Parts: sequence; C-alpha cells; structure tokens
Amino acid sequence: MVYHPRSDEERILKVLAKPKTIAAIATAHGRGGIGIVRLSGHDLTPFALAILGKTPTPRLATHASFLDAQGNAIDEGVALFFPAPHSYTGEDVLELQGHGGVSITQLILQRCLELGAILAQPGEFTQRAFLNDKLDLAQAESVADLIDATTSQAAKSAMRSLHGEFSLVIHRLVDKLIRLRTLTEAMLDFSDEDIDELSIVQRKAGLEELLVELGQTTKLASQGSLLREGAHIVLIGQPNVGKSSLLNRISGEDVALVSDVPGTTRDVIRQTIQINGVPLHIIDTAGLREAHDKVEQMGIARTRGAVQKADAVLLVLDAVLIEANGGMGPDEQKIIDDLPPGIPCVRVFNKIDLTGQAEHAEEDSQGYSIYLSAQSGAGLDLLREKLLSLIGWHQEVGVFMARERHIQALTKAHEHLKNADQIMEQMELFAEELRLAQESLALITGEFTPDDLLGEIFSSFCIGK
Repeated sequence: MVYHPRSDEERILKVLAKPKTIAAIATAHGRGGIGIVRLSGHDLTPFALAILGKTPTPRLATHASFLDAQGNAIDEGVALFFPAPHSYTGEDVLELQGHGGVSITQLILQRCLELGAILAQPGEFTQRAFLNDKLDLAQAESVADLIDATTSQAAKSAMRSLHGEFSLVIHRLVDKLIRLRTLTEAMLDFSDEDIDELSIVQRKAGLEELLVELGQTTKLASQGSLLREGAHIVLIGQPNVGKSSLLNRISGEDVALVSDVPGTTRDVIRQTIQINGVPLHIIDTAGLREAHDKVEQMGIARTRGAVQKADAVLLVLDAVLIEANGGMGPDEQKIIDDLPPGIPCVRVFNKIDLTGQAEHAEEDSQGYSIYLSAQSGAGLDLLREKLLSLIGWHQEVGVFMARERHIQALTKAHEHLKNADQIMEQMELFAEELRLAQESLALITGEFTPDDLLGEIFSSFCIGK
C-alpha cells in the first residue's frame, strides 16, 4: 500500500529524483481552431528558451513563434508558463497554443521530444497532480469523469467532485472516525468500570452519528454512480411483440429493423438514451422462443447473456394477443420464471392502439405493468418515469460523481461500522473495526492506495490530461 500524502523524507527523495519532463498534445486529434501542446517537468526554462527564444512571463499569455532546431518558425501562437508549484501538476507547466491541425501539433510535439521530453502516458499530467498533492484521488478521477460526461447532470456532478465536495464529505467522516478511535484507544488504558460504561455511551452515540452520515453519503454516491455508468435496460419477449419498435420509439431513431417476420432481430442492439440527465443503455434482443435456425439460436443465447448483466428488464407483451387469450400464456410465464432472481422486471403491454385501451400503469401481485403503443407513442412518458424509479434514481440535491470502487469502499466501511456496533463492549475488536472502516474510506481519496489501482485509474484517461 502507498500512503498519500507522503512524508517529508519521501518528498525530498521525489524532488531529488526529478522525474523527466513529459509532453503531449492536449487537444483532440484532427483539424481544429487551436492545437495545444503541453509540457510538465522540474525546470522548463531550457525548453522555453529553445522553442520560444525567451521565458514567458508567468501566468501571462505571451505571443511567440514556435521554433525548430534551426530557429525557423514551425508555427506561431500563444505560450503560457506556470512555474511550480502553482500549476496543475505542481511542476513547471508550459502550454504552447498554436493553430489546430494534425501536422502542426505533431511538429511542435516532436520538437519537445528532440529537446529531451518524453511522451506522456494517458493521464500522466493528472497523475503528477495527484502525486504532488494538487488533487486527491477522487478529484483526479472526476477530471476524467467531467471529460467523459454524456449528460449535463453528469457534468455538474463531476464538477462538484472536482471542486472537492465528495472529498470534503469523506474527510469529515474520517475525522469523526479518528475522534471515535481516539476515545476508544484512550479507554483501553483504563480499567475503571465507571469510565468504561461512560465510554460505551459516548462511543455508541458517535457510532450512530457516523452510520447515519455514511448512509446519506452512500445514497448520494449511488446516484452519482448512475450518472456516470448509466443503467442497462434489456427488452425481452417473444418475436413480433414490438421490442424493436419500442427501442426505435424510445431512442427517437430507427436503430433496429422492424418487420412482421419472426426472428428479424438476430443479435443484441444497443442504444444509449438519457432521461432527466440519466444515461440509460437500452438493449433490444432476439425474441425468446424455441428456434431451429442456428443463427437465431445464437441470438437467443446472447439475449439470455444480456439479461444476466441487466440492471432491469422490460418484458414486452402483445396486448392484442394477451386480450384475445384472456391473459399471459405459458410461454410468457416461462420467460418470467427464467429471469435471474433479483432483477427488476416491468411488463410492457404494447399495441394498445389496436385494442382501444388507454395508456395507463398498474401494479398487482405479479408486479408492475405499463400499457402503451410503440406505434403512436402513447404511454411512453409513463415508461420513462418508471425506468428511473426502476434503477433507483431519485433527484437529489448535491449529487457528486462516484465510481464503482467508491461505492464498494463506502459499503465496506459501513460493514465494519455495523460490526463495531455488535461488539461495543469488546474495545480491542471495536477499535480494529474502526481502523478498518477508516482505511476503507481512505481508499476513496487516495491516502491509502495500491500502486496497481493507480495505474488502472490513470491509464483510462486520455493522453494530454
């Protein structure tokens, strides 16, 4: 395990090591109005003199030509210089902002490499910011989440995390844990029963407060995780019930072929939509039935695989046939019986435009049902509303972006605190559970972080960030 922030000795060793200067193109590949090449390192004065012929005034946009080895201009633009430690990475940072274009930015980058810089790895600028204590790990991850945000809600939540709101909550929980641990450790040095009884009351009150706040934090983080990851909604049912039509209607695009021929959909078709800022991955699948066609059988096998990974399932039913048969038959019931336990399922009765029924939703002993028409769009709002509640989305104030590892850490901390509640009078074991809870929370902000986890996190970033 690596402890962050580091000790003074580690900081000195880090400075003496002087990590190499890194360089990368920080703008998207291709043609654009501006192309940015970014450098970060211990001392960038030689690079500035070689490329610009001068050292720019710190934090002041400076017009300059970008020079090659012979002193000829490669391009001209704006240079920005941020001396350490007042920069994004905590090192000297030099940004060369020229004209956008593949060839120009590549030539400027190549010049930086000729001068001794090395090509930055994905996320290496942000990783250096983390290692230099400019950001904690949760904030560093929110940089990538902000870039990858697909909805305005997700972008706002990522910005909250980048500003440190999530980290602030975690630090507050850790501070309360430390105070509770301090009280417990102090009581371990006394054997007086009166003092011990008093400590139990104090420790129980402190623990209850922690459990309440941790529960609220987990709830907000779970909402943030939904904004980041989205939810997978799988459409299942027999052939020709209108699954593909429903997918097209929900997404607003003709992403799936629609035909009266059974077995038209042979493979899973994915389309991402958003409802109230929450991304949902809608998956259309092959109709579930006994099939003799080998290709259709493969499609049905993939359908079952998609259901296993689903966050929720929409069982699409033909309202015309259901009405004619007086209810669901054995084939529909078999589909329901074969669903993995624990996956929420909503029955969607499609084609009400042919039955004369009005759009509506109802709930009975068998579950939740929605009556709609993929053809006309009637009942689609009812479905959208139900989809959000199905995946556990509730509009909350102050939602911050969170990842699966954050949820796992919060859940683990909660487990340790619940264990501590069961062994209140066994102070040595109580103290150990508190320590483990604190360690779980520290994983979120990166105070205790395995090296391989850091590599995995930052490798998912884009190059130049």
